[in-house]
Amino acid sequence: MTKDVHEALALWGLDGAECSFVAGRENRVYRVRSASGDHALRIKRPGYRDEDELHSELAWLEAMDKAGLHVPRPRPSRQGRLLERLGDGFVDLVDWLPGTPMGKSRSPLTLRNRTAVFQKLGAEMARLHDACDAWHRPEGFRRCHWDIDGLLGDAPLWGRFWENPTLDAPTRHLFLQFRQVARDRLAHAGNTLDAGLIHADLVRENVLLDGHVIRMIDFDDGGFGFRLFDLATVLFKNLAEPDYPELKAALIAGYHGQRPLDLSLLDLFLVLRALTYVGWIVPRITEDGGAERNRRFIEEAKGLCADYLEATAVQ
Repeated sequence: MTKDVHEALALWGLDGAECSFVAGRENRVYRVRSASGDHALRIKRPGYRDEDELHSELAWLEAMDKAGLHVPRPRPSRQGRLLERLGDGFVDLVDWLPGTPMGKSRSPLTLRNRTAVFQKLGAEMARLHDACDAWHRPEGFRRCHWDIDGLLGDAPLWGRFWENPTLDAPTRHLFLQFRQVARDRLAHAGNTLDAGLIHADLVRENVLLDGHVIRMIDFDDGGFGFRLFDLATVLFKNLAEPDYPELKAALIAGYHGQRPLDLSLLDLFLVLRALTYVGWIVPRITEDGGAERNRRFIEEAKGLCADYLEATAVQ
């Protein structure tokens, strides 16, 4: 156990608790087992989110927990704070939620009652969106924006996908063509698109199944955005499933059973979701497996871009 983990545990009075490393990217996450229960200790990567954004995430999680959503509940430190400074960054502690991830990226789904799970997930996403809309956010609340600029502007949240250095000229042209079409269509849709707080990263690993309960974790990239982006994230990660049309229909049915949502631009958001990964991977290409992931992200986005532009008669 490293020195900073020891220091972090002490801030919550968990000195000597059993602690094991779980994952590390935007946060270093450790599972802590103690007499008070299991928790996730999250040591933040310096510079990824500022203090106001981190406080806002924890206030959001608290509010969603109180609204009855199954999300990680933040726990106050010995000083009564939800967020503590640790070296050059910050650390927090949230409840460790029971359940099994819905699946693993790039592996075939092995779910029982697959359509039932997707219908429940759609309903839970709708409940999240409703709870977010009903919540009166505290003064100073600040999170990232997955709006037109955050997806397609000069400085998208996950990077300028059209400048991925491995793109060939035709692919770059294709991405730029789609970028302009998408900006025009989103601008034309304007306020008719349902927008508000969204999770923004409901990949399989962030959806936990616990009997009939669905839990959502990892709100690191959550912020203000289009509700279609949450649906598109789930669907994009399951495009390769042989029963994808049935899974898609079940997800939408579950969502629509709780709240309405205009789906006319859903296919556009699938392409947008694919392109975010083409930007996200750029600073990570040199990591283990990064080159292969980069190739796959580009091929997926290229296929979806071409299909969308052809289907919508854009030349």
